[in-house]
This record gives sequence, structure tokens and C-alpha cells, in this order.
Amino acid sequence: MKVTPAAAMVPVLVLLLTWLSVRAINPEAELFDRALGELDRFAMIESALYRDVFSARAGTLRNYDPLVWEINALHDSLGQLRKTAAIDTETTAAVDQLAASIDRQEELVEQFKSDNALLHNSLSFFGRFGVRLESSDLGPAVTAASAAMLHLTLDTSSAAVRDVKDRLDELALQRASTAGDGDVVGGLLAHGRLLHDLLPAVDNTLKAMRALPRKRDQDSLRTMVLIRQSASRTTARQFRRALYGTSLLLVGLLVYLGLRLRARANVLQRRAAFEHVIAGISMRFINAPPQNIGAEIDRALGDMAECVGSDRGYFVMSGPTPRVHAWCKAGKSFPPGWPERAPALAARFGPAVDGIIQVPRVDWMPPGVNKEACLALGLGGWACVTNVDKDGTGFVLGFDAIGRPCRITAAGELSLLRMALDTIVHAVERHSMEKERARLEQRLQQARRMETVGTFTSGIAHNFNNILGGILGHSEVIEEQLASDARPRHSLDAIRLGAERARDLVDQILTFGRPRDASRRALSAGTLVAEAASLLNVSLPPTMELVIHEPPAAAIVSGEFAQLLQVILNLCNNAAQAMGNTGRIEVETTVHEVSEARRLTHGELEPGRYVSIAVRDAGRGMDGPTMAQIFEPFFTTRSGGNGLGLATVREIVREHGGAMYVASTPGVGSCFEIWLRCLATATPAPQVDAPALALGRGETVLMVADDSSQLLREEEMLAALGYEPVGFTDKDSALAACRSASERFDVLVVGHLGSTVASLELATALHQAAPRLPVVLATKSTGEIGADALMVAGIADVVHWPIVAAEIAVALDHCSELNRREAKLPPGPPRAAYSLAH
Repeated sequence: MKVTPAAAMVPVLVLLLTWLSVRAINPEAELFDRALGELDRFAMIESALYRDVFSARAGTLRNYDPLVWEINALHDSLGQLRKTAAIDTETTAAVDQLAASIDRQEELVEQFKSDNALLHNSLSFFGRFGVRLESSDLGPAVTAASAAMLHLTLDTSSAAVRDVKDRLDELALQRASTAGDGDVVGGLLAHGRLLHDLLPAVDNTLKAMRALPRKRDQDSLRTMVLIRQSASRTTARQFRRALYGTSLLLVGLLVYLGLRLRARANVLQRRAAFEHVIAGISMRFINAPPQNIGAEIDRALGDMAECVGSDRGYFVMSGPTPRVHAWCKAGKSFPPGWPERAPALAARFGPAVDGIIQVPRVDWMPPGVNKEACLALGLGGWACVTNVDKDGTGFVLGFDAIGRPCRITAAGELSLLRMALDTIVHAVERHSMEKERARLEQRLQQARRMETVGTFTSGIAHNFNNILGGILGHSEVIEEQLASDARPRHSLDAIRLGAERARDLVDQILTFGRPRDASRRALSAGTLVAEAASLLNVSLPPTMELVIHEPPAAAIVSGEFAQLLQVILNLCNNAAQAMGNTGRIEVETTVHEVSEARRLTHGELEPGRYVSIAVRDAGRGMDGPTMAQIFEPFFTTRSGGNGLGLATVREIVREHGGAMYVASTPGVGSCFEIWLRCLATATPAPQVDAPALALGRGETVLMVADDSSQLLREEEMLAALGYEPVGFTDKDSALAACRSASERFDVLVVGHLGSTVASLELATALHQAAPRLPVVLATKSTGEIGADALMVAGIADVVHWPIVAAEIAVALDHCSELNRREAKLPPGPPRAAYSLAH
């Protein structure tokens, strides 16, 4: 998962808060407090030391143990001060200065202890000797010396020292002149002179101790500690302020991240909803029939636009077959020319990453042509995705926000636009593939029907035509022998006309599997029905009643006269046989307006105007299973039937773009309705005898077949149709020519190569060598070929081998039209046409 910079700042701020918290509580404050406390203790110990020293000097301290303990306590306190107060160099120097003072103090105390002990010892002896001599002759001198010594103990000034010395000298002079107690006087004099020296020395030691700068050193150290304590407190206050600010920053950052997470969750929720909509759209596209793809695209645009909160949604496809699908919210509308101009506007924004163009707010765009174009369309925000396939067809899927910002802002939602576009494009492509597959399936069925009918009729067509030729010949002989006003002349004309129609029907059967739309023209339904009635009146048994309802004059259809006539004749004959050649047949022609798509029993009708020709009978009717098979070739319920009548009817109607409706009730009768498009013109075109075949424009056609003589005949036929054939009997040579110069050819025709599988394999190889060239497969048998195999091999059309001129002309014309669409060229001028007789 991607970590945003804001989220990465959270652990940094937490670490900073932790450090600030430690610094804000001032961890040095305790050290400073301990240092100050230790200084107070140090001062108390030192005061006690001086007290005890003076007590020892006064003689009230019995031993010197307190002095030793206090000196040690001072050293211990000094060690604690080193741990607590000695933070920097200056403080360390102050502690060292105090330590030097303590060392000096210790020296003086030691000296004091020595001198003071000797002092008090001498005072003791001096007093004892003075008491013994008070009663002697030297009593006054001793008393004077003791008094001077007592004064010296209290005042060690130089005058007191001289006074003691003078008294001791006087005592010494008197001793010399007085006999007795010499040793006691000597001891008194010795201790007196010793005290004379010790008392000033001890007081000097005390003065030296008092002269030490202990108070100054302590005060200096205390001042340093207090300064650093104040600085520490000031720093702690600053850290507390920083801690407060950082806490506010962290809270703000957490709130921001919370909002971002909420926004991200909303984006993920919208993305999931969008993905769900796209998945549902994909399933609908998969399940939708081909004719409903357009409606499903419109519905998909509405679902996606509502999901992303847009006011308009559209899908635009440009190319040989452009199409536009659009949806807008109720109360909104599209401006003129929009969304048709969406591809052009998207192109003006320049190359985009993955084809995605996003304008969150049009009013934030820099001034320019693009901004003016968006404002002119009423866009407040715009998001679209574009794509171009390998054939150059462009696709645009866009969503408009009118007068407000675009709600599609997150990268995840924008990426889904590509998925949505691909979903629609795949649906369109699948629709095109389904149409192509249906077309190939139809061509394959036509080829199979031609094989079946060809096999069935090949043995009888020649003999049947010979019989019809005899009938026509005899009719002509009899006609020559009859006068023009003879009564049998009318019957003879009917015989000749029936034989000619029978010959036409044989030709129709022989061309059952071929395309029949090469000679369509405007036909009057009334003329068709009248012609059919004239033939049926002489062919139906007298027990049959034919009722013809007058068709409306507006009933004009497009088609081939003989084929549609055959449809009516087949339906009427089928009705007569269903009634056992006894009963009533009704033929009714009506014009209908179809306002919406309608599904009949056999086919569908788009909205428009139609001509309906209904043939009704009161025969035995049909049950459901029978009705499900009536249009299958060779299915019949009559022992003498061949099963081609209704199959031919269904194929002719389907190839004319029409549909059929069949209703039947067992024991009641049946109704067959033919629905054909009604033309707007009321003037049918004159009938011609032969269909016109479209000629080529010199396109080069590569042909492959294993029979050289047959290949030569086929080349001559293609040359007559206006194409330039290039034949090969060796498939390897044909494949090499296609690979080396595929641009030389316009169409590839693969003929018979021993088997259908071999022909299909060569067609596949040629398609792989030249994917853009349409391939026509000419085969003798289509039973082992499926539509999927044809699509994989790139087959554009299937015809029968040997080639039939009318059939190959339609196939090559279709391939040429594909090439023109591929090259995006407009259709050429009308081409010449020529006729082939049946």
C-alpha cells in the first residue's frame, strides 16, 4: 500500500512528541535541586566544623572525632556536588576551587588538632604548677604570669604576647634569686613559653581557616547552579510550548488523515459501485440479443452516468460505420452538434495518459480555445476516455457535468472509464461479429441447400426440361394449325404459358441455394396475385374455389417477380392439398403500419409499412410439432410430396427481407401470411427477363484450384465479370505469392483442393499471410464446415464449386465493398451490368 507523506509524518511527530515530553519535564531540575540541597548540606557541615573547631579551641570538645567526621562529610558532599552540579566546564572549575578550599581547610584542621592538643596539655600543666607555687615566695610572680597567660588565651595580640613574655622573664629572674621549688618553676616556665608560642599559632590557624574563601566559592557555585537551573526551567518551558504546538500539529494531522481516509473510503465505495455497474452492464451485453445492443448501450450510459453523478453520458464511434449513443438526465439536453464533436474536442487536448481526459472544473482552466469550447457546451466539468483500434476506428466515452464541477476525480475512478469503454467496444465488436457470423451461417446454409437440391434435381432436371420442351413444341405445332379465332386457342395459350412457368420453376429449384436478390425491382402485389390466380384457375381442380380479394393500389413491394409468384403458387397448392383438393382458398392482400418492432412466428418486423399477403384454407390444419418443421427442406406429411415447396417459400421471403406468420388449428384450417416491406412509390417497375449482375472494376483476384482446366474456365468467367484473375494450381505457390506481394491482390478465392479441409487450411494460411484481404471459399460440400471455423479462417463468403456466375458476382461485390470500407473510400460510380440467361 502506498504511504502518503502526511501518513509518514505521524511516526516522526510521535517521536518528536516523546522527545519533547522528556525535555519538557526538565530532567535536569532534580539534579539542580539536589546540587542546591548538597550545597546547603555542605554549608551546614562546614558550620559544624567551625563550631567544633572553636569548641575544641575553647576546650569544651573532649575529642576530635567530630572534626574527622565533618571533614569526611565535606569530602562526601563534594563528591555529590561533582555528580549533580558539575555539568559544564565552568561549574566543574567552581567545584574544583571548592575542593581545593576543603583540602586547605583539612590541612589547617590537622594542624589545629596538633597544636590545640599540645596547647590544652600545656595549659593544664601550667595551671597545675601555678597552683602549687601560689603559696611560695614566687606566688605573686606566678599569679601575674597566670593572669597574663589567661589574658593571652583570650587575646593573642602582640601586646598580650609581650606581656606574657615579660611575666615569664620576671618569673625566671625571681627563680634565680629564690631557693626551693626550682623544678616546679622550671616546669611552669617551660609550659608558659610553649603556650606563649602555641596560643598565637592556634589563633593564626583559626584565622587562616576563617580567611579561606569558602563562602565565596560556595556562593559562586550556588550562583552557577541557580543560573543553570533557571536556564533549564526556561528551556523546559520552551519545550512545553513546542510540545503543545506539536500536539496541535499531530491532532490536525490526524484529523486530516481521518478526512483523507474517509474520502478514500468514499472513493473506494464509489469505485466498487462503478465496478458493480460495469459488471452488470457486461452481463447484460452478454445476454442481450444482437438487435437489442443499441438499447443496452443507451441503458448502460444512463446507469454509468447516474453512478458517477454526471448529467450527460455518451458513446461515439467514428469510422466506416459511425454510431452515436447518448443519455441525459431529465430536464437536461445536448447542445447542437454534441456529442458528435466530442472526438474533435478530445483531440484538441493533446495526447493523454491512457487516453483519459479530465477537466475537474472548467472555470479553473487557463484561458484559451479549449476553455471557450467547454463553456460554449455548458460544461462545468468533463471526463472522457478515448481509444483507436487497429483499423483506425475511434471511440469516445464521455460524461458531462453541467454548470458544476466533475465528480470523477480519483485516479481509481478515472481508470474505470477505460474499463467501461472497453466493455462497450467489446459489445459493439461482438455485435458485429455476431452479424458477420449470422451472414456466414446464412451463406453456409445456402451452400448446403444448393448441394442438397443440386443432388436431388441433377438427375431429373434435364429430363423434365425435355418433357417441357416437348409440350412447348407440340403446343406451337397445334397453335400454327389453329385459326386465331378458334375456341381451343385460349386453352392452348394456357397450356403453353403453364409449361413456360413450369420451366421457370425448374430453374428456381436449380438455383434454390443461390442468392436471389440480384434483380429486385418494384412490383405490384395486385399484378402478382392476378398472375397467380390465372395460373391457379387452370391448374386447381374444379372442386376448389379460389377467392381473390382485390389488393390495394398502394401494395407495392421490392422483389423478383418469378420468385414471389412461386411463393403464392406454392402456398395455394399447399392449401389445396391440405383440403384434399376440395374447398375454398382465400388470398387477401393488405397494407399495415407497424409502429414498433414485432415478432412473428417466423421472423421479426422493424417499424415501418408492410404488405401482407395471406393465404387461408379450411383444411385439416397442423399440430405444434408439425408446424415446427414445415419449413425444413424435404419435410413433408404427404406421401407424394418432396418437402421443397414451403422451404422454398421461407427462403424466398427471408431473402426478400420479409417475415412470415403461420396460424393453424387441427381440423379447422391454416393461414400463411407473407409480410414484405411496402415501397413508397406507387409505380412498379417494368418486368425484365434476366437479373443484372454487378461487374468488377478491374480488381485482382487470386484463385487457387487443383484442376487446371476447371481453373481456366473459372478465370474466364471472372474476367467476363470485370475482374483480373490470377490462378494457381499449386497451393504453396499461391501462398508464397500472397506473402511476397499481398498488396497486389484485392480478393482471395480458394477453390476445390481435393477436400474441404484442405481448402479451409489454405484459406487459413492465406488469411494469416494477408489479414486484410477478404477470402471467398468455393467448395463442393459444406456439411463439415461450421460458421466458427469460417470466422477463424477469415472467410468472408462461401460459394459453390464449380463457380456459378450469379453467385460469385454477389460474393466478389460484397468483398469489394469490404475493401472500400477498410480503405475508408466513398463508393465508386455506378458500374456496368450484364445479364446471364437461366
